[in-house]
Amino acid sequence: MADDKTYEKLSQKIDELSLNIERLNLAEYVELLRNPKRLLYLNFIGGIARGFGTAVGFTLLGALVIYILQRIVILRLPIIGTFIADIIKIVQKQL
Repeated sequence: MADDKTYEKLSQKIDELSLNIERLNLAEYVELLRNPKRLLYLNFIGGIARGFGTAVGFTLLGALVIYILQRIVILRLPIIGTFIADIIKIVQKQL
C-alpha cells in the first residue's frame, strides 16, 4: 500500500517535470546546441538584425536632434543659437 502511494507521487512528479521541460522548450535548445552550423547561422542573422536596427535608430535619432537644433536656431537665441548654428554648419559640411 505504501509502495502504491509512493509510485503515484513519483508518477505525478515525473508528469510535472515533463510538462515543465516542454514549457521551457529544452528539447529545441538541446537540438540547437547539437547543430553548431545552425547555431552560428542564427547568431549571425541575429547580429545583422541588431546592427541594422542600431544603425536605423541612430540615424533617426540624429535626424531628430538636428531638426530640433535647426528650430532652436530659428528662434534666434543669442548664445545658444550661434553655437548651434556652428554645429549645424559643421554637420552639413560633413554630409
